[in-house]
Amino acid sequence: MAFLLDGQPLAADTPFKTADGTQYPANFLRLSTLEEKEAIGITEIPDPQQIDQRFYWDVNLPKDHAQLVEQWTLQIKQTAGSLLASTDWYIIRASETGVAAPQSVLDKRSAIRTLSNEKEALVGATTSTQELAEYVTGSEFNQWETTPETPD
Repeated sequence: MAFLLDGQPLAADTPFKTADGTQYPANFLRLSTLEEKEAIGITEIPDPQQIDQRFYWDVNLPKDHAQLVEQWTLQIKQTAGSLLASTDWYIIRASETGVAAPQSVLDKRSAIRTLSNEKEALVGATTSTQELAEYVTGSEFNQWETTPETPD
């Protein structure tokens, strides 16, 4: 919340004085009630809404959904590629020398590709910028570790 006195902003935790010369201490804005503030002419103004500029140009102006889908799909592919890169040498070694990559590496790479495909499908299935933003900013989107299956 921001405060104005005679059209001028008041800094929190800073002493100030009114037009009639009355001085107020630095903690007045924090400790006073709304009625006490209004009695000396202070008005409260709400803080401007924060927007996520990855998805919106302004509060009620979303960016183009189709372009965002392309952008986030590319981001998913880049993340998957980066995760796969750490084990690429196993695959190259297998191709060049015939030494098989460990099954755990193959399983991990498969899980990364599966997650990447699922994330791309979920991004592509969104129908609005708001829906896309909700998915991309949720915890599931950034989760790349697979949960080990528990035996029944």
